[in-house]
Amino acid sequence: MRVAIVAGSEAGHALPALSLAVALDAAGHSPVVFTGRRWLALGDRRGIDTRELDGLAPRPGDDDGDAGQKIHARAAHIATLLRSGFDAVDPDLVVADVLTPGGGMAAELRGVPWAELSPHPLYLPSRGLPPIGAGLAPAVTRIGRVRDATLRAFTARDIRAGRRQRAAARASIGLPTADPGPGGRLVATIPALEVPRPDWPPRTHVVGPLTLEPTDAECEVPDGDGPLVMVAPSTAETGTADLADLTVAALDPAVFGARVRVVVSALNPPPIDRDWVTSGFGRQDLLVQRADVVVCGGGHGLLTKALTAGRPVVTVPGGGDQWELASRIARQGSGVAVRPVTTRAIASAVRHVLGDPSFAERARAAAATAELVADPVAVCRAVAQRG
Repeated sequence: MRVAIVAGSEAGHALPALSLAVALDAAGHSPVVFTGRRWLALGDRRGIDTRELDGLAPRPGDDDGDAGQKIHARAAHIATLLRSGFDAVDPDLVVADVLTPGGGMAAELRGVPWAELSPHPLYLPSRGLPPIGAGLAPAVTRIGRVRDATLRAFTARDIRAGRRQRAAARASIGLPTADPGPGGRLVATIPALEVPRPDWPPRTHVVGPLTLEPTDAECEVPDGDGPLVMVAPSTAETGTADLADLTVAALDPAVFGARVRVVVSALNPPPIDRDWVTSGFGRQDLLVQRADVVVCGGGHGLLTKALTAGRPVVTVPGGGDQWELASRIARQGSGVAVRPVTTRAIASAVRHVLGDPSFAERARAAAATAELVADPVAVCRAVAQRG
């Protein structure tokens, strides 16, 4: 089976796409990944045919302040540019990242089936949930249900506007205005981070996190035997700024009241001159297994690395979906969220998580749910066979 996988250049979307390609390749299929230029060398090292996805950059006149236009109008442009790439690949199936719907439009233009990849929990609106991003637990009382209905009404206008923008974008490239949607969805998370909903879409499968380490190097760990704190700043543009510096300041023995060891792990690690801190670019999957607590921005990739290793977390969420995920973590009991952000608040949160074993217990319970997922390769195969 020849599979074209389309994803943008942000690490939280490109790396899951490459991870899926690795799984498909191991199963004997032939994946080709279209993504940002920065990931071409990584794909090559992993033995995956990885090609630059044209059209990701803003065009003259594009309004990136309008999220709907940014997604839908650019998707139509990307779809037209993908035609020649798809001619060369001749895919039996296309998998498009949820933020790169141009892959799905290009599949429709070519007349081949496609699946949507969500590298996080399912964020489609639901009649049984508060709007995604609010960080609220689903209502269980009449007052709560009224609250959720009111909030959904506030967001309904934006949803309708997005649908109109999608319809206009589709029409501009010769597709019917009515969007049939994907032939299946791969939701790349663990069940512990999902929220039950009464309208779970058909052919939508939780397949477990799709993670891929962009390096083979290992992180250096400070000497000593104190608790090990892993700090992983967000790779997203909307992440909390200066998270590494804030956390190091919070965990200074003079502030924290005890000595801990800290490893800052990032794609672009900041230089930090402390004998109890190391900072570098290394394999997070190995480091997280050694950590006693993980401090992160609340991005999905790092959260699933921590939880699947059974490690509790302190989230310092920024924008986007990070507050939603941080709130789910707090409700699940495997971590705490820090807001507003101060060094004292971060220090208190780390101290609390290290001192209460229930957080680690709940993280291990979250890890156990990772076994209750579908095989992403089997889901892809089923979508392709249904046509």
